[in-house]
Amino acid sequence: MSLLKYESQLREPLVDGEKTYHQVTEDIIRPIEAKPSRLWYVGFYISVALLMFGVYSIYREVTYGIGQWNLNKTIGWGWDITNFVWWVGIGHAGTLISAILLLFRQGWRTGVNRAAEAMTIFAVMCAGQFPIWHMGRVWMAFFVLPYPNTRGPLWVNFNSPLLWDVFAISTYFTVSLLFWYSGLIPDMATIRDRAKTKTRKLLYGIASFGWSGSTKHWQRHESLSLVLAGLSTPLVLSVHTIVSFDFATSVIPGWHTTIFPPYFVAGAIFSGFAMVQTLMIVLRKVFYLNDYITLGHIEAMNKVIVLTGSIVGIAYLTELFVAWYGQNPYEWWAFSQNRVNINSPYGWSYWLMMFCNVVSPQVFWSRKLRRNIPFTFFMSIIVNIGMWYERFVIIVTSTYRDYLPSSWSTYYSPSPYEIGFYLGTFGLFFTCFFLFAKYFPVIAVAEIKYVLKTSGENYKRKMTDIEKADAEKFYHDEVEHAH
Repeated sequence: MSLLKYESQLREPLVDGEKTYHQVTEDIIRPIEAKPSRLWYVGFYISVALLMFGVYSIYREVTYGIGQWNLNKTIGWGWDITNFVWWVGIGHAGTLISAILLLFRQGWRTGVNRAAEAMTIFAVMCAGQFPIWHMGRVWMAFFVLPYPNTRGPLWVNFNSPLLWDVFAISTYFTVSLLFWYSGLIPDMATIRDRAKTKTRKLLYGIASFGWSGSTKHWQRHESLSLVLAGLSTPLVLSVHTIVSFDFATSVIPGWHTTIFPPYFVAGAIFSGFAMVQTLMIVLRKVFYLNDYITLGHIEAMNKVIVLTGSIVGIAYLTELFVAWYGQNPYEWWAFSQNRVNINSPYGWSYWLMMFCNVVSPQVFWSRKLRRNIPFTFFMSIIVNIGMWYERFVIIVTSTYRDYLPSSWSTYYSPSPYEIGFYLGTFGLFFTCFFLFAKYFPVIAVAEIKYVLKTSGENYKRKMTDIEKADAEKFYHDEVEHAH
């Protein structure tokens, strides 16, 4: 037994049970090699049905114009941009878990990072749909890309944060995709080596780029992972900061505020971790991965949720204070009458947001509730609903009563095709996720094996035995044996 690495006994094992390297491979790869369960088929068909509903809603919007959505002359951004910001936020936790926790050497990321990275990819794909279809004339979407053209002086507006969105999100998506795929390569080589059909061996062989597991391959893989983690970390902070500039650089009361960048980033991490919790709890149940996605993982993520939820709560109070202290009557009116006043048309949404995002996560100060799986699943749904309403409150309550009082009677509610489009992105997200869970390991096999020798339950018990052993016996058994 190697004694070069030691982990405190106070920390919970990252892998429960008497696991060996072979058992780890069997437990995680077996669902890929076996036929899908009935539960998988049910979930997959529901996702495809939602996706088709979304496709039909988009067909209506493209065919008959953006009038199919209930946007009006004051609320030009409704559910579509609300959903865009919400999905971008969902995509943040994946890279945060993968990149930032890797750089900080947090071992608990190994059980959840693969599925979280996949969540990032699919969530950004969903987010990107909304600005594109919101253009109305989607066949002109290429106008947002700067390239040499014959349109004379017509060029993209580099001063617009909407253009910065294009660069920020496409860069984030590219780096996240590379990070996710590079982590998959060793595991796909494992599937290739276990493949029993030529087709399967060929496909996974191509996907694994001829990975042999040599020392040189591992060295380059680890170097690449660190480089991509270093690139991803600032992107986590920059992407949602730039999304917040869509609002902060405007002059609309309720949007024109300097607190938006950190406020949006904290909210994105908050909602992203809630979605990771939702997916992880389902995965550990459906694929029998309780030994790898442990209560320790669930509790660690709940600690992040209560921290970021508290930061979001402070941000809400800060923007309220600044609106009052700034003595701008239009700004203060937007907060005091449109949001805080529960009797205003959308006042209910503000207080629903406050309850879901600020009050409800505080229950996780209780260790018993942090480790309660059904309660955590319920709370993850509540947080995601609350974060959706945060974006709804920002967008709708700030615009439905603008500078023109004659427009105030125009009340906004989404059309069935707006709702259908949103449900369609859920269909896209879960269809992709079900296919990912069927054809790729949802947990990083190689990384689990890496932490098994230091954080596995079996190893920790042996370390306890050594600590209690007599010093002479320890010297005889371990030190002399090692030489």
